[in-house]
Amino acid sequence: MPATASPPSLRPPLKWAGGKRWQVPHLRPLWLPHAKMRLVEPFAGGLAVTLGLLPERALLNDANPHLINFYRWLQRGLKTDLRMENNERLFYRQRTRFNELVANGQEDTAEGAALFYYLNRTGFNGLCRFNSKGEFNVPFGKYVRIGYTHDFTPYKEAFRDWKFIDADFETIRLARNDFVYADPPYDVEFTTYAKGGFPWDDQVRTAEWLARHKGPVILVNQAGHASGSSTVTSDTICIFSTLRDASVATATARPPRRSSPPAIYDAAQHQHRRCPRGDDSTRPRARRVRRRETTNDRDTLWRRRS
Repeated sequence: MPATASPPSLRPPLKWAGGKRWQVPHLRPLWLPHAKMRLVEPFAGGLAVTLGLLPERALLNDANPHLINFYRWLQRGLKTDLRMENNERLFYRQRTRFNELVANGQEDTAEGAALFYYLNRTGFNGLCRFNSKGEFNVPFGKYVRIGYTHDFTPYKEAFRDWKFIDADFETIRLARNDFVYADPPYDVEFTTYAKGGFPWDDQVRTAEWLARHKGPVILVNQAGHASGSSTVTSDTICIFSTLRDASVATATARPPRRSSPPAIYDAAQHQHRRCPRGDDSTRPRARRVRRRETTNDRDTLWRRRS
């Protein structure tokens, strides 16, 4: 499926590591036939995909309560006069203030949302990281210049019929015709994105949970996992579930070399292919590396050959 031009949309308000905005043109052809469905993101992150597709209805979940609090305040039309500057001393002062709010149970306030935004825009590389005490501990980012927003009212209308929750993804009650886009945290050494982390067992739990869904699913992930003497490492790990009348798509976690289009697996036709890209007929090959046994033996693990 060719990439399509993007309609006017809102930019993601946060700088988010591992954002998937670049995938939106490739995802839109898969989404449009199902556009009346509810879009569900169990790992919402920076909202690049949801803001790119702009569904009428969406259920957006993330394990990070501070992130969800920020989105809920945008839903209310957040305006803030918080001092925001690309200044190291101010950054650490505001970081201390944010952690004070967290310690006092006041992080769900408008001030907490504004501080979270400022720390995200000013901190290193768009990271969101907390220590064992639940304190935000990302260092200053040292950007040349940063554009800050104080008026978030343009997001209010877009967010009107979207529901934001922070819960374990497996507790989400999916309707049969929900369209699920899942981009779980990567299986890498850094797992302190939220309290409790996201270890390999959660990767497996995600695959099994998605395999049980009867509607269309898009799963995107990058992982490298070592367990005992066996190691599974790849640029892209794609777990496909055989779903009736549904397409399952996967794409690399970051734009690959030469902007190769994402891989597509059409479960209805049992075909694995690449999204067409202009007149370029060169396609990276994909090969099946092994069969992964699960409870219902419906999941297949693929590796993209670089």
